[in-house]
Amino acid sequence: MTTQIKGPAIFLAQFAGDAAPYDSLKGMAGWAASLGYKGVQIPTWDRRLFDLDRAAESQDYCDEVLGLCREAGVEVTELSTHLQGQLVAVNPAYDRAFDAFAPAAVHGNPKARQDWATDQVTKAAQASRRMGLDRHVGFSGALAWPYLYPWPQRPEGLIDEAFAELGRRWTPILDAFAEAGVSYGYELHPGEDLFDGATFEMFLDAVGGHVAATINYDPSHFVLQALDYLAFIDIYHERITSFHVKDAELNPDGRQGVYSGYQPWVRRAGRFRSLGDGQVDFGAVFSKLTQYGYDGWAVLEWECCLKSPEQGAAEGAPFIESHLIERAKRAFDDFAAGQRDEAAIRAMLGL
Repeated sequence: MTTQIKGPAIFLAQFAGDAAPYDSLKGMAGWAASLGYKGVQIPTWDRRLFDLDRAAESQDYCDEVLGLCREAGVEVTELSTHLQGQLVAVNPAYDRAFDAFAPAAVHGNPKARQDWATDQVTKAAQASRRMGLDRHVGFSGALAWPYLYPWPQRPEGLIDEAFAELGRRWTPILDAFAEAGVSYGYELHPGEDLFDGATFEMFLDAVGGHVAATINYDPSHFVLQALDYLAFIDIYHERITSFHVKDAELNPDGRQGVYSGYQPWVRRAGRFRSLGDGQVDFGAVFSKLTQYGYDGWAVLEWECCLKSPEQGAAEGAPFIESHLIERAKRAFDDFAAGQRDEAAIRAMLGL
């Protein structure tokens, strides 16, 4: 079956580990293929799987990675710099927590950490180009996130300056992506300054509507915000260049709602689930993306507070496969169509 949306594919980040087959790209590529996946999305911060510094400089290394994956039976869908992108912009409240994403040499030094992250994400543009990829995924980082709720009242201009600074930091990175012919798909995600459509528009304004600034669409994050994830596609489909297939549920009650009361994931009103176990209408999602011409990969991102990753991964490939749509090449009522008859048309209209 030839489908417009490619898949199924799987994001390797949540499955990587220290035991085989999860401790190497070769092992994970073979594992993914054995489950029915046709593509893998590679986290570039995990050196067990990928050496980003080397990939940015060496065509031979990139060819080796592509060949290894093809030999296993999968393609590389995109590279990911979620963790490095997070560190392009970090509010001081999160300095200590996010130091864990960076090398020890830059811990306690926010400027050095930012410079390292900027260099890493920029290298991902070059690595993507060497690998023949034209789409990338990652996070934006956040300066304004601690001020999400407007109490105490935010000083006038605080949010404007946060987004202006975000634009200053990301514009040269996006320039590098544009020069490489690669889009940067921001995953709109709580904890990032880009977490919904309104904030994405604010960012677009800050980067002058940059052609390389696109969206990694993930409906699960919109379910948890009570945002209409189908209308989002209607509004932003021209900027959607990648797709994380992830499920979630929001079950507010008399004790908690969207903010979920600081509870652990299993007891939160809003929580991530394995595919088919949550509230996302994936039939409608795949239909809308197909309607608007999305031709990228459908990539499982597994996160679930109940089901094991092994079961989630095994169920993910057939779930995605069952939602892929073979686009119709003719209208269903073509059999009843006739030749255009100008005289008949005019007569039917009383002209």
